[in-house]
Amino acid sequence: MTLSARGDGRNLKKIVSGYAYTVRSIKKVYYICTKQNTIMSKEKCIAIYLSIFLIIAAGCSKTGHFITDKVIREQVVNDFQNKQTVLSNGDLFSIFNEQLTGEEQEALSFLYAYMPLGDITDYSGDFYLKNIRTTFQAKTEMPWGKEIPEMIFRHFVLPIRVNNENLDESRMLFYEELKNRVKGLSLYDAVLEVNHWCHEKVIYTPSDSRTSSPLASVKTAYGRCGEESVFTVAALRSVGIPARQVYTPRWAHTDDNHAWVEAWVDGKWYFLGACEPEPVLNMGWFNGPAFRGMLMHTKVFGSYDGPEEIMETTGCYTEINVTENYAPIAQCIVTVTDADGASAGNAQVEFKIYNYAEFFTVANKFTNAEGKTFLSAGKGDMLVWVTKDGWFGFGKISFGKDAEVSITLDKKPGDTFDLPLDIIPPVDGSIPVQVTEEQKEKNALRMEEEDVIRNRYVATFYTEEKAHALANELGTDPEKTTQFLLRSRGNWMEIENFLRSTATDKLPAAMALLETVSSKDLRDTPASAFTDHLINSSGDNSSLFYDYVQNPRVRNELVTSYRSFFQQAIQTELASQAKENPQALVEWVKKNISLKDELNPQRIPVMPMGVWNARVADTDSRNIFFVSIARSLGIPARIEPVAGKVQYFANPNWTDIDFEASAPAISAQGKVKASYTPVKALDDPKYYSHFTIAKILPDGKLQTLNFEAGNQVDMGLGDTWSQLLKKPLPIDEGNYVLVTGARMAKGNVLANLSSFRIMPDKTTKISLVMRENQDDIQVIGSINAEEKFRLADSGEEKSILSTTGRGYFVIGILGARQEPTNHAMRDIAAVSKDLEEWNRSIILLFKDEQGRKNFDTNEFGTLPATIIYGIDSDNRITDMLASAMKLPNSTILPVFVIADTFGRVVFVSQGYTIGLGEQMLRVIHKL
Repeated sequence: MTLSARGDGRNLKKIVSGYAYTVRSIKKVYYICTKQNTIMSKEKCIAIYLSIFLIIAAGCSKTGHFITDKVIREQVVNDFQNKQTVLSNGDLFSIFNEQLTGEEQEALSFLYAYMPLGDITDYSGDFYLKNIRTTFQAKTEMPWGKEIPEMIFRHFVLPIRVNNENLDESRMLFYEELKNRVKGLSLYDAVLEVNHWCHEKVIYTPSDSRTSSPLASVKTAYGRCGEESVFTVAALRSVGIPARQVYTPRWAHTDDNHAWVEAWVDGKWYFLGACEPEPVLNMGWFNGPAFRGMLMHTKVFGSYDGPEEIMETTGCYTEINVTENYAPIAQCIVTVTDADGASAGNAQVEFKIYNYAEFFTVANKFTNAEGKTFLSAGKGDMLVWVTKDGWFGFGKISFGKDAEVSITLDKKPGDTFDLPLDIIPPVDGSIPVQVTEEQKEKNALRMEEEDVIRNRYVATFYTEEKAHALANELGTDPEKTTQFLLRSRGNWMEIENFLRSTATDKLPAAMALLETVSSKDLRDTPASAFTDHLINSSGDNSSLFYDYVQNPRVRNELVTSYRSFFQQAIQTELASQAKENPQALVEWVKKNISLKDELNPQRIPVMPMGVWNARVADTDSRNIFFVSIARSLGIPARIEPVAGKVQYFANPNWTDIDFEASAPAISAQGKVKASYTPVKALDDPKYYSHFTIAKILPDGKLQTLNFEAGNQVDMGLGDTWSQLLKKPLPIDEGNYVLVTGARMAKGNVLANLSSFRIMPDKTTKISLVMRENQDDIQVIGSINAEEKFRLADSGEEKSILSTTGRGYFVIGILGARQEPTNHAMRDIAAVSKDLEEWNRSIILLFKDEQGRKNFDTNEFGTLPATIIYGIDSDNRITDMLASAMKLPNSTILPVFVIADTFGRVVFVSQGYTIGLGEQMLRVIHKL
């Protein structure tokens, strides 16, 4: 029997029907597809075979379905088939050849249908099957398992991936550790208990943008909020509790972002701070900031049709808007027209929040045929930036005031504009919560016990003394050896093993390798990976070799042992051609690696070996792949950190790679120089604090240049105006926008956008203008400067005035080990020198002795010597500040005020604020 191209579907349908959905029909289909005289491609045969397998498995039993809705089941089958057809290389779907139950078959199909590309190429099918079986075990054994609706379970329990983290075996391990701890609890109490367990393991500490896996966070014993929330969601899902990560891409009232967790309990979603247990749900330090949030969302695995507003649907996730769970919201319709006034359909509309001195895109939408789209958001201001066919336009939206705005696509790259903007964030407020003092006290005691458990584990990490002993034994630099081992935290054994196993003559190169990677790499990379890159790299001792050949770190991917793999896999002829002319490698990549950005909408880096096996990648993973192969062949290569250009080094220049062009190029450059007239509160504006530069791309979109401190190693630059723009700065020719902004104490921003053009071999002169609020300092309240507190070191009771003397002073009420306080202290440390020159007292108070004990000044850098620590055990000063400044909730910390001898207050800040030190200085300089 032979299948024709026209009739294959009809004949397959007869086969399936004739065999009544039995395994024999699968075998018959497979026989037909593999006969020599079939004209169908191997890939199409396999796709049909797997699809029929799924349909048959889905029809075997009415009671054995993981997905009971037939329409959804058929959609999953179709989406899975499309995924398998695109990824025909590498035998990526062999797990479906295993003996599976109907439920396992459907669950696996659901995961594979919507996985991002790297999850298919980088992790085995056995890994996912093991996760599925553990998940079904939890559903059976946990008392709430049968209560979870199918759709909620499918989207918020089954998926292993939470956001953009590296995956690991955490579900199986967490389930074994947590199941008996929560088994006898209600679902509500189980959520609280899991969060206490998470606090035993992990606390907040800032780190870089690569998201560690849950087990890596446990090994490290800390993580940033994105890692804490990934870890907590993973822990909740491990015991069958529906959970999701909620993310605000950027706050509107202050710089920074945040992520936390929502858990589903008895038909309702509740929020909690990850690894920050509270006595009740819907309570966290961010109750206030979230009330002022403009956009909070979550990315739901798969094609999801829940009650929330859908912001975007991709082939991997559904992005939903959950802002109304936290803040008063309003909807605004955006109407887009072209320069002639006609409706502009399919125009891209970016909604941008001012944060870190740039307008950051927090939502992407496309207009319908009538040129309209909409967004629901918190009641504050955003910039909307619209592009289509190389045209762009922009304007401000005030949610809650503007029901509709119109944007005209009337500009092309190269057009000049200057736009001052007053950006107003949502008003202050807080999400109400009901909790008793008894509950708070009991919770605080538990957290202290959990600190002891975690610190007992942290005490097993390397010490300076032990690191110095190892350095003496190996003959390595003691200071650097100590730095590497202390930064490795729970991964110290891998770093020690790497150094001990390295031959003496290779130790200098090994130390140089560890110096090029990030602190996070030291915390989660196995010794075998470092060894692979060390022994399979050869070159001189130059910084070019160490930074761009031996260095395994390319961008934001997990460090893996790819070097020996590529050296064996790449044909000798190609390797020789590439070493002689790296453009040969560029051409190979262009020819052999297919770009499928839609398969990886989150841009989660695919491991280089995964790209090689699948021969498919998204743009970013393709770029990392190229650099990885080039370095494996001894060719210096990089992704240039400022503009993100892929480059290889052809002495004496870095050559830009354009995978769409026919030949390499060295970008034409000009220079930009900015004048700046210092204002009283700001002598030297800082990049990402007061200004940024964005390139206007040919399609009209903006790309912020990444002049972050430490990024310009080989350029000899810093990140302030005097270091970057006071002298002419070389940048690529093109069109740019200078964004400046001065954030006020209440969170509003005086911003400005001005365009400029860079011509080859010419210097463009611009002005960096920081807009000022010309209003004089105003008295905004009064306190009793004779109120008393106890000195932390001696216990002596003293008044504020007797401690500070005459003049202005600062009082702060701190929450030890709380993220908002940690941010505030780091901001104060950043302006320590200025505050010491001011030479006025800074009184920092804790609620009790335990709070002072939990406060470690070494976590924040160098703090001003003018700080005096105290205890406000009876809340006299806390209550006074709350009453005088009309603070809605005195428990939200930290609180800072600037006042004078007579108790007149000229500045107040409460809760989560980034840039606190600079805000206080802005006021201090005007006193």
